[in-house]
Amino acid sequence: MGTSLLILGVALWAGAHFFKRLAPEKRAEIGEAGKGAVAIALLISIVLMVIGYRMAEPVWLWIAPFWMVHVNNLLLFIAFYLFAVSGLKTNLHRRIRHPQLSGFKAWAVGHLLVVGTVQGLILFGGLLAWAVVSVIVINRANRDWARPPEAPMWKEGVAVVGALFLMLVVGQIHGWIGPWPFGGA
Repeated sequence: MGTSLLILGVALWAGAHFFKRLAPEKRAEIGEAGKGAVAIALLISIVLMVIGYRMAEPVWLWIAPFWMVHVNNLLLFIAFYLFAVSGLKTNLHRRIRHPQLSGFKAWAVGHLLVVGTVQGLILFGGLLAWAVVSVIVINRANRDWARPPEAPMWKEGVAVVGALFLMLVVGQIHGWIGPWPFGGA
């Protein structure tokens, strides 16, 4: 039951995100109400993923070596940094067309490295596949990309500090509701 809910949650997440790209006429026809429907679908998908992941009996495929936690944490820092790059429109955003999706992919890969269960593979592998396909779909739909304007250098520093702060806060919350993400405990 848990695995089915997990798969349903990942599929709903992908479907809700692809709705705008794969059915633009239908999305335009729905108008502003479509945004609310997509938001509700995304919320339901997250709930299904969390419940399904927690309900599924772990079937171990591999055990990550202890040092892999540090590789995971580096990838997660990169993920938080890329989200900050997108929000602040730093100079790195001039080089990376999809910093949020790139950060999401780093997050998924990091988790795949340390969570060696079938449900981890379904969750993080499924979300990684969604992010990869999203980049392809967006790039095919919008071939012309106008690079953002040059940004002041201080934004890079703010992005690094913000990413570090968010990583620590999210890591603490992760430790309260799941495994401690920083190793050692």
